[in-house]
Amino acid sequence: MLGGSSIRLATIFGIRIGVNVSWFVVLFLFIWWLNDAFRDRLTDTAAFWTAVAAAFGFFGSILLHELGHALAARREGIEVSGIDLFFFGGVMKMSSDTRTPGQEFRIAAAGPLVTLLIVVVAAVGSTALLGWDEFVDSATLDGVGGVSAFDLWLSFLVSMNVLLLLFNLIPAFPLDGGRIARAAVWKFSGDRGRGTRISAYLGQAFAALLIVYGLVRLTGSDTTGGLWAIVLGYLLGSSARAAVAQSAFTEKLAGVTVADIMDTEPVWIPADEPAGRVWEEYFLRYQGWPYFAVVEADGHYAGLAHRAAVEHAAVTEGGHMPIRDVATTSDDRIRYDEPLEALLGSEPLRRLGALMAVDAEGHLRGVVTVEQVTRALRSRLEPA
Repeated sequence: MLGGSSIRLATIFGIRIGVNVSWFVVLFLFIWWLNDAFRDRLTDTAAFWTAVAAAFGFFGSILLHELGHALAARREGIEVSGIDLFFFGGVMKMSSDTRTPGQEFRIAAAGPLVTLLIVVVAAVGSTALLGWDEFVDSATLDGVGGVSAFDLWLSFLVSMNVLLLLFNLIPAFPLDGGRIARAAVWKFSGDRGRGTRISAYLGQAFAALLIVYGLVRLTGSDTTGGLWAIVLGYLLGSSARAAVAQSAFTEKLAGVTVADIMDTEPVWIPADEPAGRVWEEYFLRYQGWPYFAVVEADGHYAGLAHRAAVEHAAVTEGGHMPIRDVATTSDDRIRYDEPLEALLGSEPLRRLGALMAVDAEGHLRGVVTVEQVTRALRSRLEPA
């Protein structure tokens, strides 16, 4: 929901975890609000540290929620470039949009399922420690005192995740409920664009209600709550409007795949060629080329041989090793039957300037470059 760069915190399961600058502001405000709420039940020092733990527990729950989406996307064959935490929650960045309503549903539902699991585990643990009545009082901040800092943290973690779960299941794009609604409309209508538009219109309506609600709260005494609702409504509405625009853009690219625009005869190197010969016959001959595709005898793509690595193997290590031992591969390939939109915003394509197009068995079928993508976009989007 928010663009721009983020500050990298960690890498989990190969997924970059970052935070937007706005996250630090909200973290401070959240700790301040929770500290005030906990002071009637704990000492000042215990209230502060419990508030800190609760704030990080809440954002940790959001991170687990987004990791649920990310791992589900990976199971569906969609690469995930990262997760960013920001002003209100988190966003998981996929390399391409879902291709079927089933994929959309499974990825959208994975996050709420993780949140539900957190609620169940924390509620069972808190009830075992406190008993049901005391757990409910602690989770709702009802009553005064009588529980430890840990008991208060665990029970309140349930409350925060229940609210997170209920809010995310509202059928308004880009919330998870909106994405589930999108999948349902897509499934029954057979039209992804229609599913996106309907769920996005619901998202705009919900955003308008949030803004109206915030304005009403502003006229009362709840300035903080009113501003929070207005800003949240604005962010949700902006994302919903962007989804409608993105849907219209995607429809113009419908039917175009990587295979339609790629070069079907790329220059490639046999995987068993020695590095010394590759250095002389390829890199010294083609001075401007930073890398070449390496292909096995059966046509399987083996990776990219980069100039610096091949030069080192040829000059420093004798050049006898087969080039497959020098080649590296990570995110430098794409399925040749992927839609053109899968290339839009691709970080590997921007970084490398080209991606190797492979089939389902991993055979090299071609290469697609930034220039080819640009030409295809122009032909589709420019007026006749």
